[in-house]
Amino acid sequence: MLTSIQTDIEFFMSEIKLNKVVVYGLGAMGRPMARNLHEQGLLIGVKNRTEGKAMAMNDELNLAEFEDDEDLFSQADCVLTCVAADDDLKAVVHDFIDHLKPGSVVIDCSTVSPNTARTLADDLASRGISFIDAPVSGGVEGAKKGTLSIMVGADREQYKRATEVFAAIGSQITHMGRVGQGQATKAVNQVMVAGVAQAVCSALAMAEQCNLDMKKTIEVLSAGAAGNWFLDNRGTTMVNDEFNVGFKLSLLHKDLKICQATVKELGAQMPLIDDSLTEYAQLMDMDHGNEDISALIRLKRQLFEDA
Repeated sequence: MLTSIQTDIEFFMSEIKLNKVVVYGLGAMGRPMARNLHEQGLLIGVKNRTEGKAMAMNDELNLAEFEDDEDLFSQADCVLTCVAADDDLKAVVHDFIDHLKPGSVVIDCSTVSPNTARTLADDLASRGISFIDAPVSGGVEGAKKGTLSIMVGADREQYKRATEVFAAIGSQITHMGRVGQGQATKAVNQVMVAGVAQAVCSALAMAEQCNLDMKKTIEVLSAGAAGNWFLDNRGTTMVNDEFNVGFKLSLLHKDLKICQATVKELGAQMPLIDDSLTEYAQLMDMDHGNEDISALIRLKRQLFEDA
């Protein structure tokens, strides 16, 4: 009888849409996502390990005040996390796990390993809390516009519950399968991002050495088979040595470590990943870690200087 009642409760909860969201992690991506959730009437509060960021966003959005973290998280039916790395995610979940009520959902938009996603899902499930791994792609621009591509790993019923949350922050929402599959998809995405960066930065460094008109070069390449998002959005800035515009290269380096481990688990090795890790580590050693990944052109230019 108890099992039957429990099943009925779980079914009932699976039908309830998520509409009381707390965003935990107010970095370059988390802040605009919180704003978009607020615009849709879904945000009840924000949290950040740097308290000043949370206070500033509370003031900006005129959010309700809560007595403490327990008061905040106990009233949420969803916590959306967006932090830098696996250990950060584990730490923040540990911060609020005791305050969440059964039936609530944690949606993680960070980029972490599939194994971390699965482990957290198991930990939360033991308390009656669901976990959705939902890494995003589209950069800060996509986060601001609410046009992120979201790669979702989740039980289908929980995925359906979160549709309004996802619609507030993204325009391409794809259910990739069970928990962990979202992060596996993001790993594939980051390999492709690294490869495109390698190609575009190398090619534009070559174009500079050929004394081409760079404005015309970017325009004509963008209109043909070589056209891509990175060239469109980073081509002009990188040839103008503007590297403060987007995704930090230190974060791509972190993501590529996840990609490397994933490929290793599959019994293979991918030189593209290994070479990109080496080069981004070199740029980090040169104090460029906070620059956009297009700063890779710095090293590509050296290929011609050293020739």
